[in-house]
Amino acid sequence: MGFMDKAKDMYKLQKQAKQIKKELKSIHVEAESDGVTVICNGEQYFLECKVAEGILGDEKRICKGFVEAANKAVKKSQTIGAEKMKDVMGGFGGMFGEA
Repeated sequence: MGFMDKAKDMYKLQKQAKQIKKELKSIHVEAESDGVTVICNGEQYFLECKVAEGILGDEKRICKGFVEAANKAVKKSQTIGAEKMKDVMGGFGGMFGEA
């Protein structure tokens, strides 16, 4: 594969990665822990946090629930992102002369 072919492939992969990034922005992931629900997008940007009425006033429980729910949401969004990027990243194999 010549340099120009590699450059074209790289451009194509960059374009695909940009499209996936755009898709991830529109995916919403929800996770809950101990009465706290968080919503983030596929880029791991938090959009919303909800606290159940039953735990209002219990700062320690809210903080613990938020941290746990946030970690769950990030993990879910990472899994989604990795799955979407798998095909694009597979396109890099052999591009630089690897066997």
